[in-house]
Amino acid sequence: MTSLPPAFEDWFARQGWAPHPHQLALLETTGDSLLVAPTGGGKTLAGFLPSLVELAGGHTGLHTLYVSPLKALTADIGRNLARPVAELGLPIRVEDRTGDTKSAARARQRTDPPQILLTTPESLALMLSYPEAPKIFGSVRRVVLDELHALAESKRGDQLMLGLARLRTLSPGLRATGLSATVEDPAALARFMGGAEVIHADPGPDPDIAMLPTARPAPWAGGNGHYAVPEVLAAIRGANTTIVFINTRAQAELYFQQLWAANEDNLPIGLHHGSLSREARQKVEAAMAAGALRAVVATGSLDLGIDWGGVDLVIQVGAPKNVKRLVQRIGRANHRYNAPSVARIVPANRFEVIECIAALEAVRARDLDGDPRGPGPLDVLCQHILLTACAAPFDADALYAEVAGAGPYATLTRADFDDCLNFCATGGYALRAYDRWQRLVQRGGLWGLRDPRAARDLRMNIGTIIDPETLKVRWQRGKGLLGEIEEGFAATLVPGDTFLIGGQTVRYEGLRELSIEVTPNPHKEPRIATFNGLKLATSTELSHRVLALIGDPARWSALPPDTRDWLALQAEQSALPQPGTLLSESFRYDGRWHFALYGFAGRNALQTLGLLMTRTMELAGLGPLGFLATDYALLIWSVDPVTETETLLDRAALREGLGDWLGGNAVMKRTFRNVAIVAGLIQRNLPGGRRSGKQATFSSDILYDTLRRHDPDHLLLRITAIEAGRGLVDFGRIEEMLDRSPRLDHRMLDRVSPLAAPLMLEMGRVRIDGQGRMRLAEAEAEAMMADAGLTLSADPAEAARMAGIGDGVNRPATGLKSRDPEAPRRPRRGPRPATVPRAH
Repeated sequence: MTSLPPAFEDWFARQGWAPHPHQLALLETTGDSLLVAPTGGGKTLAGFLPSLVELAGGHTGLHTLYVSPLKALTADIGRNLARPVAELGLPIRVEDRTGDTKSAARARQRTDPPQILLTTPESLALMLSYPEAPKIFGSVRRVVLDELHALAESKRGDQLMLGLARLRTLSPGLRATGLSATVEDPAALARFMGGAEVIHADPGPDPDIAMLPTARPAPWAGGNGHYAVPEVLAAIRGANTTIVFINTRAQAELYFQQLWAANEDNLPIGLHHGSLSREARQKVEAAMAAGALRAVVATGSLDLGIDWGGVDLVIQVGAPKNVKRLVQRIGRANHRYNAPSVARIVPANRFEVIECIAALEAVRARDLDGDPRGPGPLDVLCQHILLTACAAPFDADALYAEVAGAGPYATLTRADFDDCLNFCATGGYALRAYDRWQRLVQRGGLWGLRDPRAARDLRMNIGTIIDPETLKVRWQRGKGLLGEIEEGFAATLVPGDTFLIGGQTVRYEGLRELSIEVTPNPHKEPRIATFNGLKLATSTELSHRVLALIGDPARWSALPPDTRDWLALQAEQSALPQPGTLLSESFRYDGRWHFALYGFAGRNALQTLGLLMTRTMELAGLGPLGFLATDYALLIWSVDPVTETETLLDRAALREGLGDWLGGNAVMKRTFRNVAIVAGLIQRNLPGGRRSGKQATFSSDILYDTLRRHDPDHLLLRITAIEAGRGLVDFGRIEEMLDRSPRLDHRMLDRVSPLAAPLMLEMGRVRIDGQGRMRLAEAEAEAMMADAGLTLSADPAEAARMAGIGDGVNRPATGLKSRDPEAPRRPRRGPRPATVPRAH
């Protein structure tokens, strides 16, 4: 085993440390490496140790490039590196290069880079697009890729790997080191890097993780966990510093408010999420680092490795949806190698109780989840080609060979590469007549920008993160920035409306210069701002564990008594969902037929299945009226019952219906817009100001319709179909559901089943406007006339329309009130639901 130089051994000894075996192992590697080590295991120091040892001997120019997913993480690493650099007396500069770096420092770094530069994938792509890139990066010897698993889950990782391939061309022989704590398939992540040696550290002690005991059981439905606020506050009171993780920004705002309302001890509690202003986030981060907060309510903005040594408890409110996410969050507590992390989980409802138990079992078994990655997306490649041209003209053959060396693009065909190059040069067949999309031209065998001035616009639109269009929220009269809200939510506000942001209730006063102006209004019940990503789908592996747990009564001892009673009642009155069997139920309630299917395929997939199945039901004359989807089940209500499921779940028919439905659907247009932005067809940022979301959407809709009509095989339409199928629509998980559950078990019941009862209380119903709604209107019209002793002489449907029943039109002035056929009715009109354990 390689030993450290004497100066470094002395430094370790002065800290009271001994280098870990995996830290010394990275000193021995001669090629690329992937270090898999637990949180608190010294991964970051291990990644930098070879660089520090080499830099002790001196180096001119940029030696080490550190890339992380978060700007906050680069700042944290900079602080942590400053200490060993200073104490070892190393003659080096450590600087960051992110969107927060001042322009003067950025300009200087292009001519005089530091020895160690800390950056993000987007800033790296920007620097590689400059003509000075060969000079800046020609001296690089090491690249450290932190939290690589998080980057690999999105297009940011593909962008980073293309950047790494470019760095290898500019500096042959550089060595890359990936760092990660939560990797379900290390070999696959090593291939993602383009091939690397995997180094495993000792995993350390098992975490201390359990459900948080509560006086009240979880409610039947909902997703906020407010019932457990007293116990969460008690846990905060008993710990030094706690991070309370919430899955969404909107729920974090609400939970923070609930905690404050019950915080009689005035414990200092902060709020941290991505929609808050940078100043607000930095203030919370500084307070945490100083030990001034007892707790912070946070979302994924604090998932990754910021090291706050004082944090000794993590509380996850709501099911984690993903085992890797839970492990990552657990690791924020007791951020030390030899101390077990302490975490408690609070399920939001009864279904989540089961999911949380399944997640705990997976964590204890060290069984992580993750979907296999597909090939590198072509819209990211298009952006990379355009940015490469910004730096200098390139040879197509050489660039193809370089790109194929990037792990995600190892299987890229020359035909697909040429399609991307053609798109970048002309915009494609249907757009080649427009000068604005003719951006590349070939001169002397090399491809370059047709107009060098286009480089500015391309650089302004770097990146693969498509944030929701947002508006800044400011105090009226310029008193400061609070954060931002989505444009769609802002459009619904009128002066006097109130909403939550930054844990405060504010009153909307008006729009000024593309900013929302607000005033404090703490005494009025707020609306809640809607933030992107409200629905996180449960991972496939965790869904399988939940299904296996429900279907095996022998394993129910891990469940709370009320949950066991609930499942036992389901087994008695219907059947339990089982691995290998797709259970569904039909029952009549409140004058409507309901169909429940327990697919355990995730919210996106079951939402898509609901759209496809109701389409088939409409064609079959069953009169579907609406549906809702959760991670585990699909509920459809209709005029007539579903009596068999083979036809509704025919795979070929579902795929055909998907194609018909997606053709002109808003989902496809939204996906196309995202693809077009990444590929560079649509520019969000323009000199002098940012384009509004409505402007960008309007442009993308026109382009989408134009390409569908005149160039249906256009590259971006092909990319859009792939993206929609595995993203918003998630049709692959529908097919996976059918593959793993070949047996269909459909039950006709005389009452609501225990498993279906909570579904009746869920929010998020989707209304179906079809023949079923008209049939209800016709029946109501006939009943109304019969009550009056009259007979309909006209067509019943026409009479219903004239009466304004069921179509949203007010009735004529007859003294009778119009009622929506889907309005809630008195439960006693239909069979009573099955007796279930008492709901709280």
